Amino acid sequence: MLTIDGAWGEGGGQILRSSLALAMVRQVPFRIVNIRAKRKRPGLMRQHLAAVSAAAVVSGAEVKGAEVGSQELTFRPGPLRPGQYTFSVGSAGSATLVLQAVLPALMVTQGAWALTLEGGTHNPLAPPFDALAKAFLPLLARMGCAVQTVLERPGFYPAGGGRFTVRLKGGAKLSSLLLLERGETRRREVSALVAGLPKAIAQRELASAARKLKWDAVCFRIEAIQAAHGPGNVVLAEVGSEHLTEIFTGFGEKGRSAEAVAERMADEVLEYLAAQVPVGRHLADQLLLPMALAAGGAFRTLTPTEHTRTQVEVLRLFGCGEVRLVEESATCWRVEVERAAW
Repeated sequence: MLTIDGAWGEGGGQILRSSLALAMVRQVPFRIVNIRAKRKRPGLMRQHLAAVSAAAVVSGAEVKGAEVGSQELTFRPGPLRPGQYTFSVGSAGSATLVLQAVLPALMVTQGAWALTLEGGTHNPLAPPFDALAKAFLPLLARMGCAVQTVLERPGFYPAGGGRFTVRLKGGAKLSSLLLLERGETRRREVSALVAGLPKAIAQRELASAARKLKWDAVCFRIEAIQAAHGPGNVVLAEVGSEHLTEIFTGFGEKGRSAEAVAERMADEVLEYLAAQVPVGRHLADQLLLPMALAAGGAFRTLTPTEHTRTQVEVLRLFGCGEVRLVEESATCWRVEVERAAW
């Protein structure tokens, strides 16, 4: 049985989610200690328990330590069981991160899968649904696994209540992914989403983003959300290029002005555009695991985050192929992923 130190690297929930995914793929049990040791509230929270529960249900796993606050967990997966499932976080915790824990194993397992996920869909410190649908899943389709997803209702922090569906057929032979150039920029858009909040917040965000980005006025729009269970605000920038789409996000929150939210998001966009790389920081760590399960590949990105470096270590622990992080310049790194040998 593998023993994993959850305090390594970024010391958060990603170590657990990636371990769940790889354990199901490899059919290898593991024990993780010091779960989320570097967070203000260490141990399992509700969204992490939802990920463990989802993984256990689809694989018939034996689990010990799955309790709120637990800092140690043992997970023994069984054969995966295709079918239709519903998983609920039960809070505003990220439902997209629950999907992250199970999707890799579903991709490589023969059968049809239909998932309904409930919880937060636009949650700070997690990929929003828009990044999943527009940036990540299209790249999986390019690798050979088409995943269909529909947002039925957004869920903002702290109310949650979001819901989306995912459908796919697993077992496809996954090809390598090569993303070394971004190509021509074909689409630029900034959307300010508001639910149960004054429209003026969105207007201020768009005005601030426009001052920073200097894009044409047609690139900016307001989207009023009617179906959300609670108030929320997100500003999203979409950069559609020849070879991929990237999404950048700013989340409204108490104590931060609309201008500050938009300016921080715009700064990330400008940094990405100036670096001339195709893959942004957050997408980089999400691509590593599916690339390792496929035929490998390579991409260029910004300076790797601690999340990315942690993901590299988790892949190594589960015996995946080597991942090389090569600094090509002050703003560009080349990430090379070998196909797993098993």
